[in-house]
Amino acid sequence: MISEFVLLGLASTWELELFFFFIFLLAYAAIVAGNLLIVVTVTFDSHLHSTPMYFLLGNLSFLDMIISTITTPKMITGFLSEKKMISVWGCMAQMFFLHFFGGGEMTLLIVMAVDRYIAICKPLHYTTIMNRRVLTGSVLLSWCVGFVHTMSQMVFTISLPFCGPNVIDNIFCDLPLVLKLACTETYVLELLVIADSGLLSFICFVLLLISYTVILVTVRQRSSGGLSKALSTLSAHITVVTLFFGPCIFIYAWPFSSFSVDKFLSVFYSVITPLLNPIIYTLRNQEMKAAMNRLRKQHVSSRLSL
Repeated sequence: MISEFVLLGLASTWELELFFFFIFLLAYAAIVAGNLLIVVTVTFDSHLHSTPMYFLLGNLSFLDMIISTITTPKMITGFLSEKKMISVWGCMAQMFFLHFFGGGEMTLLIVMAVDRYIAICKPLHYTTIMNRRVLTGSVLLSWCVGFVHTMSQMVFTISLPFCGPNVIDNIFCDLPLVLKLACTETYVLELLVIADSGLLSFICFVLLLISYTVILVTVRQRSSGGLSKALSTLSAHITVVTLFFGPCIFIYAWPFSSFSVDKFLSVFYSVITPLLNPIIYTLRNQEMKAAMNRLRKQHVSSRLSL
């Protein structure tokens, strides 16, 4: 029985590993700084904290930061290590939390789509429907869905025997690749992964696109002038949804074929998407910029008073 797995990573030469080390170190620093800035702004700005959309956005940024933290630091330290090892239990923990928070973010994106539908199509009832109790329940539901999602797969994976090859050709422990290394028949479990992660990602992605289409059609029927505003509001959400679900669908819906783009998709899912989310929301949103300026002025004035 083996006790460690080997993560091959992205590069095979020292020069490339050093280059990737600095690139991903800067990317991870930007991920933490950008998403943490959104979380702090939403938490301490009273106007944003009481607005449903920004409350959900703060939770999304928190999940993005956690998902990247699960995978990226291990990948960064691996660039400087000759032997890129991870223990079997460390690998299991990485997969557990990755699917836990990934399933939670999947559900949260659906909640955000419902929020935008109510805000655009039923504006008079928005504050009544999306009250604090509903928002808190929605966030708790996303965490529960993530827990059920990861437990439905990991409860079977954690008991698998590993006694042969221990090389994972990726930047982190990926469930389909780990299943291939088990010293037993995993065909049923592989189908479970496809049904649980792959088809779930695909179905959620299609449902989100349908919901955004319904919103745009409803706005167009009511007012042609409001269509451009709705497109501006939804474009950021559609971009985030595509960036999040795209790699998930390719990795888990067809996980047992040889795709040379698997590593690229893994980087995209764990690094690029969490990095782009704060950029998409903050640079396009004047209200978020104004809230950041208010907090900065409050911080400066409080330091001057001291």
